[in-house]
Amino acid sequence: MPPITEILTILGINFVICVASFVILWGIGVAIRDVTFVDAWWALGLAFMGVTTFLMADGSDQRMQLILVLVCVWGLRLGGYMLWRWRDHGPDRRYVKMLDRAQEKGMSYPRAAWVLVFQLQSPILFIVSLPVQLGQLSATPVAVGILGWIGAGLTVFGIIFESLGDWQMVRFKKTPGTAGTVMDKGLWRYTQHPNYFGDLCVWFGLWLIAAESGLLGAASIVGPLLLIVMFLKYSGGVSYEKRLKHTRPGYEGYMARTSLMIPWPPRKAAAVETKSPA
Repeated sequence: MPPITEILTILGINFVICVASFVILWGIGVAIRDVTFVDAWWALGLAFMGVTTFLMADGSDQRMQLILVLVCVWGLRLGGYMLWRWRDHGPDRRYVKMLDRAQEKGMSYPRAAWVLVFQLQSPILFIVSLPVQLGQLSATPVAVGILGWIGAGLTVFGIIFESLGDWQMVRFKKTPGTAGTVMDKGLWRYTQHPNYFGDLCVWFGLWLIAAESGLLGAASIVGPLLLIVMFLKYSGGVSYEKRLKHTRPGYEGYMARTSLMIPWPPRKAAAVETKSPA
């Protein structure tokens, strides 16, 4: 394990970079009165933490290169998709509604944007990115072993799974006559959140690569665990599900028969009706 001073220095620099990036983006969001692009930075920023660590760390070259390539492929793909969606769909109604409510309560737009959006995401991004930070610090073992390659395979699977789910949803929304209907085809037939499941595969895969380097890498498990909590309790999915249950006929039934996260065959109609709340 590298000296504690080296670990703290790299983590400290990364944290400052992380906070600074969100301050800059906050300024841009205030200037254009739209913060939707922060979702793209979520992916790009996580990849950026991998890049900055790669430039500072002195760990195993093979492990560092593997982590860097995987996190950059994931981050550029997802970040690019989120930027396209922002430009195609316009401002995210979740952010618009949240910031409008804050302003109605007397908060200025700049303060509301910082407190409710950018300030919160900065430390979360730093913690979630720990596998790509701590996984690059140790120089031993020199070569990636079985556990690391299993992690790499899981990461690649997650990238493909998430990409396929996003592509299927885009095709569905662009198909005439699907407005107001429920997407329950392809991967969406087996999980309500192919994107979240794919992300979890990616970050648990990166954690496996990091864990192979020793206790320091294994300790980065807090990143993927925090990601699970964010997906289940605080993600955009939680807010839009409430809206879809009231605005899209059949969505509540879709939720009842479809696995929340882990892909699984849909529950049978009879079973769903039996378990439905009175």
